Amino acid sequence: MPRLGPRPAPLAVAVAVLVLAGCSTPDADSTTAGSPTPSAVPSAYTKLPSTAAIGNCGPDSGTTTTPGRLTIATDAPAYAPWFVDDDPANGKGFEGAVARAVSERLGYTPDQVTFVRVPWADAIAPGAKDFDFDINQVTIVGERRDAVDFSSPYYAVTQSVVAMAGNPAASARNLDDLTRFRLGAQAESTSLAAITATIRPTQGPVAFETTDDAKAALTQGRIDALVVDIPTGFQITESDLPSSVLVGQFPRPNTVTEFFGLVLEKNSPLTPCTSAAVDSLYADGTLDTLAQTWLIDSVGTPILE
Repeated sequence: MPRLGPRPAPLAVAVAVLVLAGCSTPDADSTTAGSPTPSAVPSAYTKLPSTAAIGNCGPDSGTTTTPGRLTIATDAPAYAPWFVDDDPANGKGFEGAVARAVSERLGYTPDQVTFVRVPWADAIAPGAKDFDFDINQVTIVGERRDAVDFSSPYYAVTQSVVAMAGNPAASARNLDDLTRFRLGAQAESTSLAAITATIRPTQGPVAFETTDDAKAALTQGRIDALVVDIPTGFQITESDLPSSVLVGQFPRPNTVTEFFGLVLEKNSPLTPCTSAAVDSLYADGTLDTLAQTWLIDSVGTPILE
């Protein structure tokens, strides 16, 4: 299968630079599948607040869980290319760098930021939170908005399919070719939803508690292929499981389109501030720069029409 060119950074594995491009609804006729051009953010997801809101949530604002400090959550382990060395506090990896940039826009220095580990499912569950925001590739979807707040989207991404090189699923050329295989994904993820809604396999997908569990099932032959977001797909095939292959990426747009947002407690006073911070990072090109630093575009990856 086609391989990517040189990486711009040691752990820079994965995906097109599809970082927010305004608030219009994506137009299937104007967006080329697999293109690295920015992806539109549906207006239903966010109404852009004034960037003046950034200044309302600083260390002296009294809006954070711990006065004077910003508490940021992510899961354990914190996977590459989103983080580096399982250390979310080092400001490396795409989401590590986004977290650092958002906190700085809000007025917090690195020594005023605390990182905590919160399981993915707990972060999006309803109820009080012991963090100010969570960053962990959480897709903004309607039903989750009933339980938590989301910031403006900071990244748009498509799904991909990974298979072991010797498995017949590795030869799939379109989504229909995949319908006869045993497919898996992380539980409660958009990847799992994409299997059902977009591929529509003849047998039900297998849900795994973690991506590591799914990768183990793939190597053991308990599933034929694994569906993950495309940055994770590149990480798996180029680092985690070198004998696996990236079969292809889903077309854009598709039944399940992902936009990642920061997760906050429902009705958090920080929501407009974090949205304003993300919007400002998009407006001045910072999000583009971070994506280009930590993520590779997906041009050359087959599109599974």
